[in-house]
Amino acid sequence: MNVEAVRAFVAVAEEGQFRFAADRLDVSQQAVSKRIAALEAELGTTLFKRTPSGAALTQDGRTFLPHAGAILSAVSAAFASVQPGTRPLRVDVLTRGSGPVDLLRDFCEANPAVPVEMVIGGGAASTFKSLLAGEIDAGYAYLRDVSGELDPALARTYAFLEPGEVIVGVRHPLAKSRAVRAADLARYRAWVPGIVPGSEWETYFQDFADTFGLDIDPTGYSVGSESVFDAIAASRSLMTLVGERNRVGWPGGLGLARLPIVDPVPLYPWSLVWRADTQHEGARRLTGHAKRSFTPPSAGPAVWLPRQAREDLA
Repeated sequence: MNVEAVRAFVAVAEEGQFRFAADRLDVSQQAVSKRIAALEAELGTTLFKRTPSGAALTQDGRTFLPHAGAILSAVSAAFASVQPGTRPLRVDVLTRGSGPVDLLRDFCEANPAVPVEMVIGGGAASTFKSLLAGEIDAGYAYLRDVSGELDPALARTYAFLEPGEVIVGVRHPLAKSRAVRAADLARYRAWVPGIVPGSEWETYFQDFADTFGLDIDPTGYSVGSESVFDAIAASRSLMTLVGERNRVGWPGGLGLARLPIVDPVPLYPWSLVWRADTQHEGARRLTGHAKRSFTPPSAGPAVWLPRQAREDLA
C-alpha cells in the first residue's frame, strides 16, 4: 500500500477539503486527488463523498480511518527506530567479558537517559566495516597502525590502557607472589587460546612476547576456557595471560591464582572508534566521555606499550 496515499487520505479526512490537505502536505490539489483515487482503486471502495463544502467520509472511509492512522504511526515508529537521534546507541565491545563492557557500563551510569545497545563484534577489522556500513555507532578496538588501518571517514580516541595479568595454578612457582615481573614470565610457557591469526591481539601478544622473550602458545581455541584452566591448575609451569578487566571465572577449589604483571606493567591500549560525521547525540556523548575519562601513562610505575601507542602517548 502506498504510504503517501494513506497520508493524503488522513489529511483530507482531518481537513475536510482537498485544498487544505494539499497545503498541509505541501503538494498540489491534483496530486492529492490522484493519491486518493489510487487508494480507492486499491481498496475497491469509495472513501469520500465530494460535497460543495469539501469532502465527507463514506461509511467505508470512516471504517478505514483508524487503520490508516495506525499505518502511519507504524511507519513513523519504524522510521524513528533507525534514526541516529532516536534509536539506541549501538556500541561494539568485542566480547561480553572484555574490558570495554566496563567502559560502556561507566558511560551508561553517567548518562542514564541514553539508550544503549551492546554489540558483540569480531575485532578491529569487523568494527571498522560495521561503522562504515552504518550498522553500529561506535566500537572499542586496539589499533595497530592508525595511519594504515583507519579509514578517513572514521575518528578515534584512546579510551583505556588495560593492565595485563597472569593466571597460574596454586602449585606454580609464581603462585605465592603478590605480583609477577614481566621478565620472570619468560621461564614459563603461556597458553593463550583464541589468538586469531592476523588479528590485532595477535600483534599485541607477539610484540609483548618478542620484548620479554615469552613463549606464547595460541592453539586450542576450540577446547574452551574450562580445559585451559584445568590444565593450568594441574601444571607447575603453564600459565595464561588476561586483561585486568577481563571477566574469566572458574569453579571454586580449582586451584588458580590471578596476579598482576609489573616492572613494567603491560598495557593493552583500547581506543574508541566512531564515524567522524556521526549525527547520533549518544555517540557524541560517548566520545566526549571517553576523552574525559582516559588516563594517560603517568610518571609512576614503569609501563610497556606497543610501538604505536608509545609514539602517540609519548
